[in-house]
Amino acid sequence: MASHRKSRPVGTRVAGIRTPALATAALTSVALLSQSANAAPADDKPSLEEVEKKVDDLYRQAESATDTYNAAKEKTAKQRKQVDTLLDDVAQRTQRLNEAREELGSFAAAQYRTGAAAPDTATFLLADTPQDYFDQTQLMGRLTSRQKGAVDDYVSEQSATMKKRQEASQSLQTLTETQSDLKTAKATVQRKLAGARALLSELTAQEKARLAAIEKRKQQEAARKAAELAQQQAAAEKAAQEATAPQESTSTPTTSAPADSTYATKAAKALAFARAQVGKPYVWGATGPDSYDCSGLTQAAWKAAGVDLPRVTYDQVNAGTTVSLADAQPGDLVFFYDDISHVGLYIGNGMMIHAPKPGAYVREESIYYDGESAIHSVVRPA
Repeated sequence: MASHRKSRPVGTRVAGIRTPALATAALTSVALLSQSANAAPADDKPSLEEVEKKVDDLYRQAESATDTYNAAKEKTAKQRKQVDTLLDDVAQRTQRLNEAREELGSFAAAQYRTGAAAPDTATFLLADTPQDYFDQTQLMGRLTSRQKGAVDDYVSEQSATMKKRQEASQSLQTLTETQSDLKTAKATVQRKLAGARALLSELTAQEKARLAAIEKRKQQEAARKAAELAQQQAAAEKAAQEATAPQESTSTPTTSAPADSTYATKAAKALAFARAQVGKPYVWGATGPDSYDCSGLTQAAWKAAGVDLPRVTYDQVNAGTTVSLADAQPGDLVFFYDDISHVGLYIGNGMMIHAPKPGAYVREESIYYDGESAIHSVVRPA
């Protein structure tokens, strides 16, 4: 018996709907396009090199913001000390004024007891100055020279006290503004560091390993450049010795100390201090003794040698004589980046001691750690 069922058309079923064979290709294309769209965000993921650059940029920005923070902190401390001094001065002057006012009041009472005038306490207390009160009550002419001198002294002291109060008020306002700058700089540092940590936390273990390999290659290149500089400096020193040696001398030249032996002595003390800090953590805003930021370390090192450096890098760069990299001597300060946001202490042979960045420790490292172009200048601080 023949079946009356119609044969199914060739095609596929999508969501319970039978589709003709001609639509299959179109649906396949749609599916492929959909998969491509879903995969698009993965293509937007930054490369490992881009992540590394972003992290390095954030660390440098954080270090620059740290300098701003350090400057604001130092300024705040100075202004707070100034305000405290002014307030103490105002308090002492106010006490003297109160004592003088009581003495002047006794003058008025004495005049009343002798019947010369009737005292008006309200007028005395509300008068702009004791001079005004005594003029108003016509007592000035009856006062002794000692009493008149007391009035003049009071008026002068009152004027000076008012000026000091205004000065203290202005200083308080400035202090408030500086504290606001300090708070803003601190927030900026924390935001930059949080951004760097967030980028690093998104890396897989494999990516972190690749990043470490990239960093190792950078260190190897930096060490090679440091060795080249060491050779250049040694050759220049040898040439200088030969040029100054007697012509008849055939003895082998010996290494000489820098022309400025006083500087060499101080530099040796600074370097000894810096070496003793190796292994201590970088902490932004820190000046020791347990942790340091870059300028905090150089400041503390040279302080150990009896030289006071400013707190921040962009002030330290002006605290000495600029010399060429080829002429760099141990103890010199090496500054980095266009914004002068990093500094290290040169130890010779293309190497330095510095506090690198958050998460790192004080260490010896090539001055080419971030490439030759990162070096801004070299300064001899004493």
